Amino acid sequence: MPSGLANPMLLGCDFTSSPSKRKPIVCAWGAERLGVVRVLQMERIPSFEAFTQALERHLQWIGGFDMPFGLPRELVQTLGWPTQWALCIKHYAALDRASIREAFKAFCDARPVGSKFAHRATDIPAGSSPSMKWVNPPVAFMLHAGVPLLQSVSAFFPGIEALQNQDNRMRIALEAYPGLLARELIDKRSYKSDDRSRQTHDRLIARKDIVNRLELGKTRLGLRLQLSAAQHDMLVEDASGDCLDAVLCLMQAAWAAGQQAQGSLSYGLPTTIDALEGWIITA
Repeated sequence: MPSGLANPMLLGCDFTSSPSKRKPIVCAWGAERLGVVRVLQMERIPSFEAFTQALERHLQWIGGFDMPFGLPRELVQTLGWPTQWALCIKHYAALDRASIREAFKAFCDARPVGSKFAHRATDIPAGSSPSMKWVNPPVAFMLHAGVPLLQSVSAFFPGIEALQNQDNRMRIALEAYPGLLARELIDKRSYKSDDRSRQTHDRLIARKDIVNRLELGKTRLGLRLQLSAAQHDMLVEDASGDCLDAVLCLMQAAWAAGQQAQGSLSYGLPTTIDALEGWIITA
């Protein structure tokens, strides 16, 4: 890894494409030592401006972000957009959301039932939504909003960008997906909802199970989560699951940082991935 990242701050981020006080971006800052991940601070961030300020507070970090970093190659080629990642993101960021929705809907309308969306190679092993999906959840808009913000703080994207001349950028951005780790812990049980009418006792118990198993280190990541009593209660009681999702991303970021420290190239990412599409860590 670049020099200066021996003991970086770790970050897990549950991102939203329309942050507000009611539905903020949630960041879990932490540190790992001897296989134990401690949560140092939880932040609820109500705007994009405040989000970039939070990222800039620390000179160096390794972050797992719950947002896609790339679009499916099949979609990009069909639309005739640039197939080099940085140019594709620049083109994509220049579009407004209405134009994106129109282009993606036209793509889907031209395809047969059952295969409307194009998928990235990482979507299947991760079990994630296609990154071109603009509703439920609107991950296409998360990419549209989030990646340029990470670029604005000079984040480096392993597996997507080439590290050149001992690149001195100290902020490492990795694509995370909390649902991947949650499924390992509780299978397909639902643990969250933004809809108050669906914030049930069963989902509360599912969150308790996730947190308890993270604290016991019962995952293939080989890490154990350390929480204060107040942090434990916060993760369990947040029925939206946003705080817990940020911590799940933090655990994935800690695993990736550990892989890099042990000599694995590119933070545990596969050696051959499509740099246009990107890859979800731990998938």
